[in-house]
Amino acid sequence: MKQPIRIIEPQTPKEFEAYFFLRYEVLRKPWNQPLGSEKDENENTSIHLMAIDENNSVLGVCRLQFNSHTEAQLRFMAVKKDSQGLGIGRRLIEYAELKAQNEGASSMILQARENAIDFYKKCNYSIKEKSFLMWNQIQHYLMIKEFK
Repeated sequence: MKQPIRIIEPQTPKEFEAYFFLRYEVLRKPWNQPLGSEKDENENTSIHLMAIDENNSVLGVCRLQFNSHTEAQLRFMAVKKDSQGLGIGRRLIEYAELKAQNEGASSMILQARENAIDFYKKCNYSIKEKSFLMWNQIQHYLMIKEFK
């Protein structure tokens, strides 16, 4: 039986600890980056999203930030390895897009790792340009989606 997944915005210190831990485990640890490198100076001004199961286990996370009144940005998208392919990333994106549109954004950008480009294309994002190479290993691409 398929487990129910909920998207929440973490509120408690325990929820934020689990949120940042998944970000670190998926996005930083595999490249031997230090604990703490999963955070930046925009944490307090961004909206944090977290996919949880019925046991409140964190399955996926992402962060929504606003670069301007009309441009939102999706950052730090991470889905637990054994939960990938279950639609969790898509649910997080849909939640973030709706929230961004409700705040007046007309577009969403993101920096996709090369291995995630096809996933974002399925979510109707298009490549704008090749952007940066993280840690001399991970090519990123600026992608965009215009809201109707």
